[in-house]
Amino acid sequence: MKTIFDKPTRDEIIIRIAAISADKSAQWGKMNVYQMVEHNTYWNGWMLGKDNPTYSQTLLGKVFGRMALRKMIKDAQPFDRNIPTSSQFKAKETGGDLEAEKLIWISLTEAYESYDNPAFIHDFFGKMTKEQVGILVYKHSDHHLRQFGV
Repeated sequence: MKTIFDKPTRDEIIIRIAAISADKSAQWGKMNVYQMVEHNTYWNGWMLGKDNPTYSQTLLGKVFGRMALRKMIKDAQPFDRNIPTSSQFKAKETGGDLEAEKLIWISLTEAYESYDNPAFIHDFFGKMTKEQVGILVYKHSDHHLRQFGV
């Protein structure tokens, strides 16, 4: 199973991020390419604990989160298309400096080499092991890169 904590996997993701271009169109979903990259920079910063976010699990997550997490990371199967996202992770801007945003995402991806965020609680899945985080982060990045054909 691929995990963001393995260097070859991180390098693969970084190469794919670098290949993103402004002319890419979504194969599913509502985001444009800039919004997808911005979403990923915000989401990965949150996962890494940048800017000291406050973590808490939603009530719905407390009921269904553990079961959903197990289903999503049990094998190498990519995430389903059109999975809803929490409103806090929806990109606000429709455009901007795509190259700068890509560099931020690449930097955040590199930061998983020294991941240390014991306070992390996913808003839906709840408390996660480092192994679960690594698989989820890889699958999340892969999902959005596939969304734009990268």
